Parts: sequence; structure tokens; C-alpha cells
Amino acid sequence: MIIPMTKYSFLLLSSDKEAFMEKLQDLGVVDITRSAKPVDDVSRCIVSEIEGVREEIKSITNCSNARTDALKARRDELARSLDEARPWGEYDRDRLLALGVKFYRISRKAYRPEWEESYAIQIVSESKDDVWFAVVGDSEGFPVKEIPMPQRTASEIEAEIAVTDDALQKEINGLDSRKSEIPALEQKIESLYKKLNIYLAEVSGQSAAEDALLIYQGFAPTSDDSRLKEAFDAMDIYYIAEKARAEDNPPIQLRNNSFSKQFEVLTRMYGMPAYNEFDPTIFLSIFFLLFFAMCLGDAGYGLALIGIGLFLRRKQGGLANMWSLIVSLGAGTVVVGLLMGGFFGINLVEQAWVPDWMKKFMIVGDVNVGGASYAKWMILSLLIGIVHICLAMVTKTVWAVKRDGFKNSLGTLGWTLLIVGGIIGLSVGLTGVISETAMKWLLIGIAAVSALGIYFFNKWGRNPLVNFGSGLWDTYNTVSGLMSDVLSYIRLYALGLSGSMLGSTFNQIAEMVKGTDPTWQWVPFVLILVLGHVLNIGLSCLGAFVHPLRLNFLEFFKNSGYEGTGTEYSPIKR
Repeated sequence: MIIPMTKYSFLLLSSDKEAFMEKLQDLGVVDITRSAKPVDDVSRCIVSEIEGVREEIKSITNCSNARTDALKARRDELARSLDEARPWGEYDRDRLLALGVKFYRISRKAYRPEWEESYAIQIVSESKDDVWFAVVGDSEGFPVKEIPMPQRTASEIEAEIAVTDDALQKEINGLDSRKSEIPALEQKIESLYKKLNIYLAEVSGQSAAEDALLIYQGFAPTSDDSRLKEAFDAMDIYYIAEKARAEDNPPIQLRNNSFSKQFEVLTRMYGMPAYNEFDPTIFLSIFFLLFFAMCLGDAGYGLALIGIGLFLRRKQGGLANMWSLIVSLGAGTVVVGLLMGGFFGINLVEQAWVPDWMKKFMIVGDVNVGGASYAKWMILSLLIGIVHICLAMVTKTVWAVKRDGFKNSLGTLGWTLLIVGGIIGLSVGLTGVISETAMKWLLIGIAAVSALGIYFFNKWGRNPLVNFGSGLWDTYNTVSGLMSDVLSYIRLYALGLSGSMLGSTFNQIAEMVKGTDPTWQWVPFVLILVLGHVLNIGLSCLGAFVHPLRLNFLEFFKNSGYEGTGTEYSPIKR
């Protein structure tokens, strides 16, 4: 849910600015509105310092910085020079220059032995494709283009490579030894962000009375009203506290239970809700988890994710902060994977060691629909998609009525009644709860009432003919859009199927390599299983993250009217 906010307007003397900001930092809950984030020398310097610390952390983490990059580039350059110099062996450069020795390289096919009758040729080195040779003395008229003499011998280049490698290793070891500094550097970044936040808040004040006064606007959770008012009353400032409205564009702070809170990172990824929108986190926590589990579709892979999450719990930074989310996704995958009958690519339904009572809960095989057979999970994916979209439409309708009022939401109400009500009415009729005749009249009634909102009252007070034309256009967009939206959910079945088939394929390859009487074959057997399933887990997790995210961000958010244009609550504090 979105926490209610109180809007505060402050009026104070310009000379009291620093003391006022110090007090706000002590309170730690007031988010001062930044009407515009200025880019001046001070803020630019702080941002530059933040970027510098980030680069330092990146260098330590990857054991790579500007010096290591330069040394690696030099190492590559020396390696190329060594390849060019090695065929010539060791030599005295000054002596060869005095003798007028000229160097040549030519393909073996182009070399002509008869040249040796006319010129003083010495073949220095040969390979499968090329010949390196030198000509001593007069080479006038020689048909091959001379190449420059190598500046250094192979041994000299190898010596410099050794020095470069030593310097590179020392630099890498130095960076590696600094990994313990990363938490302190991350803390420094956090402190710099706080410093920037406070500075931007300070300069956001509007001057008044020839710069003698400053006006600030801020927001804080309504639950802190009594504490804040007591603190502000004790200060030498004038303030007004009022209930925040959507037009004020207050910052957004979310409050969810411990389970849903794990999925707030997905809400932030798309965009925080506006103050008059709904918090989509609860929907993401349910459906992203379900969709992820269906796309992964293997209980063994779910156990692997749980293990990875518990391992990350002991780490710091990066993915370690999401360990509980990874464990939750793994647990959901274990449950759904068992329902799908998959365990590291093994079909559990076909295994004798799996108890019969467990097999009864597995949803496998095909189902007959209209005389044709379809996979149960494909039908289930479409049904889940229909429920997901219907829930989005109901959510959109509830918030439209709450925000705009009943009569201004009749168009939205009409579409929701037609689609959601029609599906419910059809389902009730098909299950035999009501007669076929009653179902027919129920659907006709739903369609008639819905048509009034869709075609004639979609915008209250507007010309009925304009409303009718607008309704026709909405009909085209809605019908075509809903069909494609529902079909998008087939990806849940397709991804789960592809992952299980790939896992099963690795198992079959490993079994073929092992044979019937394995000895040393156990080694490649284990390697194929481990590497194959690690690869499959990686690919499956990538698909299981991207596609459920798309179904929530596109299909659900589009049909629910969620825009995510809010700004996150960021109070100034120490």
C-alpha cells in the first residue's frame, strides 16, 4: 500500500537555513521537494566524487583499472612483436646492419630455390605456410619486397614480457587485497548521496522579501505528524501542514508485508506509483512468482535456487541483497515443478520410486477440448492469463471509480462488466449451475448494460454521437488487444516445456556416454550432467525472469491502467 503523506510548507529566515536543515536531518523523515535539480560546481563535484568511488569499487571487484588495462595492452603488443621476431632467432643487429643484410618473408609456395643461384640467400626459418630468409650483399632486382629488420630479438622481447607480467600480477594482487575495503567504499557512496541530497534540498528553497526569507516545501508520512509538529513548534519557523493531494505530486513510500516487500524491487524497476494510483507490489508478488515457477518448471532447479539464495545470504552487496527473493522464487519453483512432474529433467510420473499419492497431484498429459487434444499446462497458462487480465481490469475499474467518481467511469465499468461479467456468466452456465436458457439471458443482459457504458456514457456530458464513435474505436482496440494479450500467456507453457526438454536431453546424452558397463565413463557422465544442467538453469532463469516481467509490465499494467509516474520517498537524514 501507499503510505499517506502530509504536505509541509515552511517559511524561515535565510540565516536560519543551516540550523533548519540540521534539524530536518535529525528528524530523518522529511522529504524536501526539489523543484529542479541544479547542476552547479558543488553538485557536479559531489557527483564526480561518487562516480570516482564507483569506478574504484569496480576496479577492485574486477581486479582491473587503467594501469592493468595499459599493462595488458602492452603485453598483447609484445606478444605480437614476439611472434614477428621469433622466426629470426638471435642475432647481432649492429653487425647485420654493417653487412647490409636484408630480411624477407614469403609464402612457401611463392619461394623459388633458383634464387639461391643468383643471390646470397640464407633461409633462417620455415613454417608450414611461410619462409623467412635473408639476403647478404647486393639484392638489386630481387623480386620480393624487403621487410624491416626486427627492432629487438626474441629473447629481449621475452625479457620485457616477463617484466610486464610481473608488474601486471603485482597490480592485480594489490587490487585483490583491497576487496575488504568495498563495504567502506559503499558506505562512502551512501554518505556522498546523503550529502548531495541535503545540498539539493538546501538550494531548492525559494527566496522572498529580497532574499531575507526562504520558502521550502516537503512531505513526510502522516503517521509522524505529531512528532514533527512538536519539533517544528519548538523551532523559530512558520509552517503549514495539510493533507497531501495527488496534484502536489508527493513522494511515494510503500508499505507491504515481509513477503510482498521482496518484490518492491520490481515495482521500482518499472516506476513507483503516483499518489492516486494503486501499489502493484501485491499483484507482482503473486503472479511474478507463479509465472517464474511455471517458466522454470523443474523442482530440482527450484532447490538449486534455494541453495544459491541461502549462499548469497552470507555475502554482501549486489545480488546478496536479493537472497530472500531468490529463495522465494526457488520455493515456488519447487512446488510448481512437482505439479509439472519435473526434477532435473527427469519425468517424475514415469519413475517407480515416486509415490503414487504424489503422482495424483501432478498435472501432466493432455486434455480434450472441442474434439482436439491440448497439453493441460497450455490450457492452464491461457486460463491463468485470463484471470490475470480480468484482475487487472477489475483493479482499473475500482481505482477509476475511486479517483474519478462513478458517472465518470461508466466506460471502464462497461468494459469490465462485459468481459469479466461475461466470463463469469459463461463459466457458471457451462458448469451447469444455471440452465442454458438462463445463461443466454444473463449474457444478453450483461451485454446490453455494458453497451450503455461503452457506447453512450463513456464520457459523461459529451455528445452521444461522439461517445458512440469513441466507443466503436475502443471496441476495435480492446478486442484486438485482449486477444493478443491472452495469447501472450502461452509463453509460460512454452518456456517450461523447452527447459524440461533441454534438461531431459542432457540426461539422455549423459546416459549414452556412460553406457551399460561404465568405468572411466563416469567422469564425462558427471561432467555432462553438471555442466548441462548449470547451462540449462542459467538459460531458463533468464527466460523465467524476462518473460514474467513482460507479462506483468505490459499485459497487466496496460489493462489495469497503471502508469508508474511517482517519485520515491527520499527524506534527508544523517
